[in-house]
Formats: sequence, C-alpha cells, structure tokens
Amino acid sequence: MALAVGTVAPAFTTKDTNGNTVSLSDFAGKTVVLYFYPKDDTPGCTKQACSFRDAQPEYQGKDVVVLGVSSDDEASHQAFTAKYNLNFPLLADTEQALIKAYDVDGGGYAKRVTYVISPEGKITHVDGAVNTTTHASDVLAALGL
Repeated sequence: MALAVGTVAPAFTTKDTNGNTVSLSDFAGKTVVLYFYPKDDTPGCTKQACSFRDAQPEYQGKDVVVLGVSSDDEASHQAFTAKYNLNFPLLADTEQALIKAYDVDGGGYAKRVTYVISPEGKITHVDGAVNTTTHASDVLAALGL
C-alpha cells in the first residue's frame, strides 16, 4: 500500500542516469514528481517516460522536478534515456531502498506509483492508477497547472 498524502517523504540518496549522486534534499523548495515504474524499455514504461519527456517544458516552467525510479542500473537507464531522448533523470534503485521506503515493492520490481512531494517535503498527491499514455498531463492537472 502506497504512502499516504500528508506523510513526510522518505529521504534518499542514490545514483542517477549519469552516475551522479542525487538526494531528495537537493530539491528542497521545489515540487518533486517521483514516479516509480517496473522496468526500462518495456511498452508501458516507455509510454510513461515519453509522456514526461514531451511535457518537460511545462514542468520546468513551473519549478517542478521529475524523477523516474526503477530497480534498473545506471547502464540500463543510460540506454533507455539515449534510445528515447529522455530529458529528466532516472534514479537507479538496484538495492530497492527507495522502492521499499516508498512502499511500492511489487516483488522484485517497483509498482507503478507516482508521488508528488511539496517544496516542504510532504507527499501531496499519490497516483496508484497510472494511465501510462497520459500520465504527465494527469500529474500536471493534479498539480493544478
């Protein structure tokens, strides 16, 4: 069961697509869309990632950061990013620490759940019924943007 709205988002530190260390605290003062997905380069996950890629200008103009998370490693994220020209970071959660902390463990992979985290670090929206094709615009609507 996903974390509830109003919960303080669990802190994390992990590596992104390019091997950079990323922490939730790096985005203090910004809204963070933290979306969990099962696997790089699969049909639903590709649709979802491409929806965020295509909507990225709308997110950036609103001071919103998008981060994708799966248990795939950096090399897999790099190939997925290059293949689909993704313009936002993917976080490598190979030890599944984020997957467990955010309660989206699907038994060896991440369940498809998205959290919106406020600039103050609280979860303000949870989407556990993701439409992979329209997800980015659905999140924008939930944000009132």
